[in-house]
Amino acid sequence: MASNSAKKRKVDAENRVFNEEWTDKYAFILPQSSTRPMCLICSETVSVSKNANLKRHYDSKHNRFEQQYPQNTEIRDTKINQLKSSYESSSRQFVRCVTQQQKATEASLRVAWVLGKNKKPFSDSELVKECLNEVVDSMFTGKERQDLSDKFNQIPLSNSTSTRRTELLADDVLQQLTGDLNNAEYIALALDESTDNTDKAQLCAFVRYFSKAKAEICEDILGLIPPLGRTRGEDIYEAIMEMLRDRGIDIKKVVSVATDGAPAMIGRQKGVVSRLKEHQPYMLSYHCIIHQSVLCASLGNEYADVMETIMKLVNYLRASSALQHRLLRSFLNEVNASYDDLLLHNNVRWLSKGQVLGRFWAIKKDLEMFLSQQTTAKARQFLDYLRDDNKMELVAFLVDITSHLNEFNLKLQGQGSTVCDLMTAVRSFERRLELFKNDITEAHLHFPTLLGHTNGNHHHDHVSFLEKLADNFKSRFSDFCVGKQVLLCIGSPFLVKDLVELSRETTRIFPWANAGKLQTEMIDLQENLALKESLLGVSSGPSKKKFENPCCIRYDLDSKPNLTV
Repeated sequence: MASNSAKKRKVDAENRVFNEEWTDKYAFILPQSSTRPMCLICSETVSVSKNANLKRHYDSKHNRFEQQYPQNTEIRDTKINQLKSSYESSSRQFVRCVTQQQKATEASLRVAWVLGKNKKPFSDSELVKECLNEVVDSMFTGKERQDLSDKFNQIPLSNSTSTRRTELLADDVLQQLTGDLNNAEYIALALDESTDNTDKAQLCAFVRYFSKAKAEICEDILGLIPPLGRTRGEDIYEAIMEMLRDRGIDIKKVVSVATDGAPAMIGRQKGVVSRLKEHQPYMLSYHCIIHQSVLCASLGNEYADVMETIMKLVNYLRASSALQHRLLRSFLNEVNASYDDLLLHNNVRWLSKGQVLGRFWAIKKDLEMFLSQQTTAKARQFLDYLRDDNKMELVAFLVDITSHLNEFNLKLQGQGSTVCDLMTAVRSFERRLELFKNDITEAHLHFPTLLGHTNGNHHHDHVSFLEKLADNFKSRFSDFCVGKQVLLCIGSPFLVKDLVELSRETTRIFPWANAGKLQTEMIDLQENLALKESLLGVSSGPSKKKFENPCCIRYDLDSKPNLTV
């Protein structure tokens, strides 16, 4: 009696090899990428490459074939070759058909990806096909043109198809992001709530994490959802928690969160940050550096009145009447002005004030001529305002200082900036303000517009504004929680000399950090000559991506779906 402990036989482990003689003997072949021999006569397969199995199939099902085409005859060889040629031909045709269809589908996905990335409507995909056909008709002739035209016409690019393709791409990108987030050890969030052009509240969440698959710091948009009901702190909190649950993200992975400093975000009792810290007590919270810089640049009463008046003038000329707007543009074209139109101010856009003022000042003389031709009382009032040298001195100063603020703001924007880069820009601008205070009373190297208007003879004390601006920057950024040694370590860990101070600053930011282990690991890192050579011998761009700041996140469409079929 057989033992119950005997192992079951596994055919796959026998490593049987197909014998080429079986093709002439039993009309069997072994197809590519297959382990089962196939009969050329009936297209059936047998499970094992074994002589007995093939012989049993041939004897039981193909006796007539044996009689018509006896073994070792020329007629049998001819018939076997015909069967093999027929099979190979059909296989090539099938593969070619499938491959062409896959290429057409891939092309459709790529077109949908480009249209989606450039925010184009789905219906533009049909326009793409039309353009391709026009290019083919113009550049090719004869059979080549017909072949290319046929291939392009096979690409599915209808409106509904492009919609489905975009949905597939979005799902694929979302799955990639979700998988990376689930594999990430730590996650940083940036939250912002605003309203769209239909007055509907929208909560946008950005995420920064280290991707193990890509071996780099990644930034992406986690989600854009409308909070249900009102936009109180608890409403935004519930929306964020629902977003994290849908992605399968553990709230304890979130180590930092950056907000715009609104009461709903940072309120002590029901603010979003306070509610999130109930789940993660050691979570770091940041006030977005760009928002803080904008708050620092708030204008005083006198400058605010001037700015408001200029905005009213721009709105009067640009947006109060369609007829007047047309007349203004026509007049600016006739006098060959530097610009043919004014810009409208938008409080949501940080760079708007400086750009509006710069455009206004460039065509100020032309605007005076245009207003002098108007007969309305409001036009005469604005004309008198433009001819007031004291008011225009304030405008000239605002043109210069807002241009410097815009330049500083642009340095804070963009993807991949580290906290070291951001704080360097802040400290640099603070030093520039000290330089500006001396320059505005002397050479006016940094205030060319003001110099051109006043020739150095001021009627207003602009130094006090610069002093107030400098004090705002110092007060807002003096308590920034990242210390100098930590910033130095982020920029270049080999330049850190005071390891004790580094460990103190680190444990103050991250209470769970082990100060002793950090010191010993920093020594090991700094004494690694190979690593030091590799980091200091290359440009700072690739190396500093490892130390990117999780508190200031920018959105860019980096994730790309799998476009191959």
